[in-house]
Amino acid sequence: MPSSPHCSFHPNLFVLTSAHQQNIRVQIVAVSIGIILLVAKFVAYFITHSNAILTDALESIINVVAGAVAVYSLILAALPKDRNHPYGHGKVEFLSAGFEGTLIALAGLIIAAKSVYNFFHPIELHKLDVGMFLAGTAGAINYGVGWLLERNGRRSNSLTLIAGGKHLQSDAYSSVGLIAGLLIVYFTNYIWLDNVVAILFGGIIAFTGLRIVRQSVAGIMDEADYDLSENIIELIDKQRSKNTNWIDLHNWRIIKYGSGLHIDCHLTIPWFLNVKDGHDEAEKVARLVSQNVDTPVEFFIHLDPCTPIESCRLCVKRDCLLRQKPFEKRIAWHLDNVLENKQHRIIP
Repeated sequence: MPSSPHCSFHPNLFVLTSAHQQNIRVQIVAVSIGIILLVAKFVAYFITHSNAILTDALESIINVVAGAVAVYSLILAALPKDRNHPYGHGKVEFLSAGFEGTLIALAGLIIAAKSVYNFFHPIELHKLDVGMFLAGTAGAINYGVGWLLERNGRRSNSLTLIAGGKHLQSDAYSSVGLIAGLLIVYFTNYIWLDNVVAILFGGIIAFTGLRIVRQSVAGIMDEADYDLSENIIELIDKQRSKNTNWIDLHNWRIIKYGSGLHIDCHLTIPWFLNVKDGHDEAEKVARLVSQNVDTPVEFFIHLDPCTPIESCRLCVKRDCLLRQKPFEKRIAWHLDNVLENKQHRIIP
């Protein structure tokens, strides 16, 4: 049965929640700052002709383009469920993150290729001190914006913001390494080191992009989040001492739709409960999880009746007047035994 305590949409009215509005505002700020930094980095490149600084400047183009796509994806992800998208539009965030990761990886490869080319066709460098100052300032600002994006992304479970935040922070780390490399060039006058630094950080940038692509593919393919499942299952298991009608839990599934979660499971309850009582038990499970998870949760809970012998042996309901076998053992619920599509039983 469905339950969605944290979010509700009128089918004909699109209203952004406060979380969605916050995410979109933060992303727009990030894009605006990214445009300013883009200009500053290209100014630094044209002053110095440094491939290492060009590395930073080209990645800023990716920042701006990917950031604009992220704004659109956040708006689209906030759309309500409809006939064509019964689970909502949240998965577009995985596509946005994948697009950003692909652009990042391509930028890293292009940077490395250009630097290899300049080993054979070197370019004279100028005013590295000015370039390093501009790159360092831009890197510091990028780190601050990236931290803000990732913090908001983790609060709202938004892969788009998390991916963008990690990207900007990795960009800042690259700027630190870039400046360190340029300092060596500045004091030694070994121009070829500029290309070495650019190749190194081009590779780091490409690796970062591929990692983001990997995360987005995992979301699109509904890859299981074992840590999240384990935490929620443990939460429900602890509550069993207060609710003896929850006899068994199995066939557990979690699917992520952007910032929302969809959970399927089977809950075994006493066979003699009426429909209303069974509905109330399912609602209690949904309410417990929704109150302890910082993201919208939708439950589809299938109710199973207990079986006369097997269920009795592990049922802790002491006041049951219809028990046919004495209680033998409480089976703790955990990831390994709740994912299976069968009720638990005590093996002799």
